[in-house]
Amino acid sequence: MSFNPYVRALSLVGFTEFAIGQGLNPTDMLRRAALPQESLERHDGIIAFHRYCALLDICQRQSDNALFGLQLGLFQGVTVFGELLYLIRNAQTVGDALDELRANYSLYNGAAEIGFDIDGDTATLSYRVNQLDLPGLPQAEELACGVGVQLMRALLGDGWRPGAILLRHPALHDEAGYRQALGLLPRFSAHCSGLQLATSALSLPLSAADTRLLKLIVEHMKKMERLSADDLPSYVRQLLRHLLPGGRATAEKVADCMALNTRTMQRRLNQEGTSFQQLLDETRQDMACRYLEDPFISMTQMSGLLGYSNHSGFCRAFNRWFQVTPLEWQKRHCPNRQPRLLRDSRLNALQREAGGDTP
Repeated sequence: MSFNPYVRALSLVGFTEFAIGQGLNPTDMLRRAALPQESLERHDGIIAFHRYCALLDICQRQSDNALFGLQLGLFQGVTVFGELLYLIRNAQTVGDALDELRANYSLYNGAAEIGFDIDGDTATLSYRVNQLDLPGLPQAEELACGVGVQLMRALLGDGWRPGAILLRHPALHDEAGYRQALGLLPRFSAHCSGLQLATSALSLPLSAADTRLLKLIVEHMKKMERLSADDLPSYVRQLLRHLLPGGRATAEKVADCMALNTRTMQRRLNQEGTSFQQLLDETRQDMACRYLEDPFISMTQMSGLLGYSNHSGFCRAFNRWFQVTPLEWQKRHCPNRQPRLLRDSRLNALQREAGGDTP
C-alpha cells in the first residue's frame, strides 16, 4: 500500500476521559508527544501516526500501565470509526460489513491497513503497519485489537469470543492482565496483529448484529433526514475533510455517506447556490492554508492529505486559487515558521522531556 503517515484525530475520541481515569493530565500528555491540543476537540483533523504512537508510549510509562493501549481500545470501541461506520449500512452480512471496513479503512488511518484473509474454517482480521520501528507501535497494535474486539461484539453480540487474538510483539504484561482485559490469552510474537474468528460467522445477516451498531446507523440516517437545506454545505465540507486524506473525496462517496444519491445531493447544493466542486475547492483551500502553517508537514505529504496523486497537481491547484505558489504563500503568511533545523531541535527537546525517542 502507499504509506500515508497520518491518522484521523478521531482516534483520540474518549482519550480525555480514559487518561484522567488513569491519573494522567490529557493536555500534558499531548504536549509531551508534540501533538496539538485542538486534536482533542477537532476530530476532523489529522495527526502524525508516529506522534500518535509516541503518545500511547508516553501514557503507558507515565501511568505505569503496560496495557494502556489495549484498555483504551476496549474503552473507545466502534466510536473511533465515526462516519466510516455508515459505509456498512447496506452490507447484508457480517462478512460484507468487514469487507466495507477493510476497503475504506484508509479514510480513518492512512498509516495502517486492515487485512481480511480466509483459510478453511478460520478468518483472520489483521492490522498491519508498514513502518515497524516506531516507539509505541505495540501500544497502537494492542489498541487496534481492543477496538476490533468491540467491533466484532457490536456485529455479533456481547457474547462473541474470538478464536484467537494475535499480537506481533512479545507480551507487555503478565498473563493475568491480558486474561482480565480480553477473557483469553493472546498469541504473542505472531506473524501479524489481529483477530481470528470462525468463517461461519461471516455469513450471518447484519440484521442479527448487536443493536448498538444498528442504533448508530439509524441515528445517522435520522440525522440525514432532519438535515435542512442550509445545513447541507457545511456537512459536505465536514465529510470532505474526513475523506480527502484517503483520496476518496468523490461526489459519489460523499453522497453515499449521507444516504443520498449523487444527483439529489448536487441538486440540493445548487439550490443553496453552491456545488460539490466549489465546496471541494474551498475545503482544500482551507486545509492547505492550515497545513502550510504546520512546520512538521512537508509539501509532498500535504499533497496526499488533500487528495492529490502528485505534488505538481496540488501546486497547480494552489496557484489557481491564490495566484502564488505554496512556498510563496508560506513566506508571506507564516514569517515565524521555524527553519527545519530549529524544528528538529524543538522536537528532540520534547522527546527528551517525555523520556523517550520519538521518530
